[in-house]
This record gives sequence, structure tokens and C-alpha cells, in this order.
Amino acid sequence: MNLIVAVDKNWGIGYQNKLLVRIPADHRFFREQTINKAVIMGRKTLESFPNGIPLKQRLNVVITSNPDYKVNDALVVHSIDEALEAVKDFKSEDVYVIGGASIYEQMLPLCDTAHVTKIDYAYAADTYFPNLDLNEEWQLTGESEEQTYYDLIYTFCKYEKIVGKRA
Repeated sequence: MNLIVAVDKNWGIGYQNKLLVRIPADHRFFREQTINKAVIMGRKTLESFPNGIPLKQRLNVVITSNPDYKVNDALVVHSIDEALEAVKDFKSEDVYVIGGASIYEQMLPLCDTAHVTKIDYAYAADTYFPNLDLNEEWQLTGESEEQTYYDLIYTFCKYEKIVGKRA
């Protein structure tokens, strides 16, 4: 299973339930990686999308503790186990965890690939992703050349769980 995230230099991912920055090439990368696949997210992540509408051309699995939560064009589940059951017909490499922080934290041990867009800037953030550079279970296995968007510098990084370290 994969996860995909954009982080600032302090591994911040959000502020007040919004992305820290919108970079068109990062959004394109996200779309290319996840189109026609399954995405697993928390309720707040879904609600942060424009008009709270699920992503098109993907199976949207939304995890919430609210038993009455309903949303069109998404499968609502109430636990990590239910989310895994919902995507069981997809190949592992076709499942992406897309946030937010608590979903990333709970599902990180279940993932073997992390696509991380690293932005070389420190934003005001209130939500963070675990720093994979400090996690001995994860190894940086690929990195793009530096990209720029106006004055921002960023890179697309691929981390893989080290075989034998699986939880």
C-alpha cells in the first residue's frame, strides 16, 4: 500500500484543515498516481476538498467515527480494518492513503511506499507527518531534480519500507 503527502521542511502538512500550499505540479503528480485507484482518507480530508466532493475516477474510502456520516460517491467506513476490507479487491500498489494526520499515523505501518513532495520552506503548520528521514524502517529510494514554483523549491521523493522491518 502507498501513501502520498506534501510536507514542508518541518514535515508540516496542514494548517487549520487546509494544505500549506498549492503547487500545480504536485497536484498533477497526485492525480497521475491516484487516478483509477483507491484512496483512503479521513473525514476532515474529504471536507477540505472543494465543496467536500470526493475525487473523481477513484474509489474514495472515508474513515469517520460518526456512524451517521454520509457522502455521495464515497464509501464511508468507521475503522482502519473496514477501510482495508473496502479496498481488498485492489492490488496493494493501487491503494493510496491520502490523509489526514491521524489516518497517516495509523496506516503508515501498513504501507510499503511513500510518495513525499518535500517543499523547502517552513510554513505555519498545526498538522504534521512523521519524519521518514528519522525513521529507520524507511529509506529514501528516489528523488527528482529540484523543481520550482515561483520562489518555492521542492522535490518529489520516494521512500520505501526496508524489507525485514515490516510491522
